[in-house]
Amino acid sequence: MLKPNIETFLCCDADYEDARIVLFGAPFDSTTSYRPGTRFGSRAIRSESYGLESYSPYQDRDLLDCAVFDSGDLELSFGKPEDALSDIEERAAAILADEKLPFLLGGEHLVTLGAVRAAAQQFPGLHILHFDAHADLRDDYLGARLSHACVLRRCWELVGDGRIHQFGIRSGDREEFRWGKDHVNTHRFDLNGLAETLEELENKPVYFTLDLDVLDPSVFPGTGTPEPGGVDFNTLREAVTLVCSKAIIVGCDVNELSPPYDQSGASTAVACKIVREMLLALS
Repeated sequence: MLKPNIETFLCCDADYEDARIVLFGAPFDSTTSYRPGTRFGSRAIRSESYGLESYSPYQDRDLLDCAVFDSGDLELSFGKPEDALSDIEERAAAILADEKLPFLLGGEHLVTLGAVRAAAQQFPGLHILHFDAHADLRDDYLGARLSHACVLRRCWELVGDGRIHQFGIRSGDREEFRWGKDHVNTHRFDLNGLAETLEELENKPVYFTLDLDVLDPSVFPGTGTPEPGGVDFNTLREAVTLVCSKAIIVGCDVNELSPPYDQSGASTAVACKIVREMLLALS
């Protein structure tokens, strides 16, 4: 059984035995290719969540009525990505073994691989729903196969063709897009087609990974690799609510908040509100 964290995300202080959803943080950014700082994301989301109300007028639901346990941040090896991924996988697997839903707060996007490894082990028919500005399908980045630029390629090696569904993708090298045509389902530039994809995924186990840089930098500047041309806040809020309420989510994550690049705190507030809406829709 996991022990409670001293500082929790807003109202996420249920007993572990009673919780259906378990939050945990992965403060890791050692493979960041442009601007580091996402290691501070999970801590910032927790501390700044208290600027929000627990009640969502969008869903007419309140986190006070939800059983969510926050187990805090993992202590991860910054110099060894494989060691960090193993620790993340171990935590996610323990949560899944107790028939609860692991909700990971990153961290750079590579942290997703650890949680997906655990989910794929327990759910052989796993599909991955991926919101992002970047395809993340490189086989390697500057010789490194464990990189946030390669995370969905490594996930593909676990789940196979036709089981990764990408939305919002507007950046990647030519080979990523060429390779992706034969192996993954990519919806470029926006979230159009999401409802149809969710219909296709009905009754199938889904891991949902949300890279917050799917948002336009005018909405979310606090990220390591900002990419103009993204979606707005309400579009994302409606989309994550739809995903979390309609799909059979067996695990999920929110990643790539880098608080040092938005001293106003607006990006962290956006991340907090998205996490709140996801938790409510999952509960």
